[in-house]
Amino acid sequence: MGEKVLPRAERRRRTEGRILGAARALFAEVGYERATIRAIARSAEVDPALVMQYFGSKQELFQQSVRVVTALEPGTGADGGAEDDLVERLLGTLGVKLGEMPQGSLAMMRSMLTHPEAAASARQVLGAQIDRLTESIHGEDARLRAALIMTVMVGVTVGNQLLELDELRGVPPEEIARLLRPSLRALTGPDVS
Repeated sequence: MGEKVLPRAERRRRTEGRILGAARALFAEVGYERATIRAIARSAEVDPALVMQYFGSKQELFQQSVRVVTALEPGTGADGGAEDDLVERLLGTLGVKLGEMPQGSLAMMRSMLTHPEAAASARQVLGAQIDRLTESIHGEDARLRAALIMTVMVGVTVGNQLLELDELRGVPPEEIARLLRPSLRALTGPDVS
């Protein structure tokens, strides 16, 4: 039996997926500045002109490849034992971040300090997470507390994933969670003005 020929739209979708996968891998490995359209095309096994036809520019390709679905679910509010639940959800997302990160997230993190587009994407993702987290914290300074929590989470992730600090790399996520738990409780708990 002969092979079934895929419809044009399906071939296009698959080619686009290969290009995005290659772009994520290269941006994650070398960052925005050092990744080239030619190298991405070579990895995706397509012509560089096709990459430009599908995405228009390196910036648009980067933006599409680092789109991330945020991991922090909306909270239930900080009443009673909800602070502990919130802290455990935060630590759960950190556990995910200390393991294998999606290449889009890693690409954004590697590039966010050197490329304005990556910085804007990171601010947008973190801003959405801060918004959701703020809803779960009481007090006039809830947004500041949420921003501090997200900054701690990003810092630990950067130290582990990008800087590969030995002090973090060899430690089980449960141990890091045990040490972070008291400070996260302090930031999510009742206002201590």
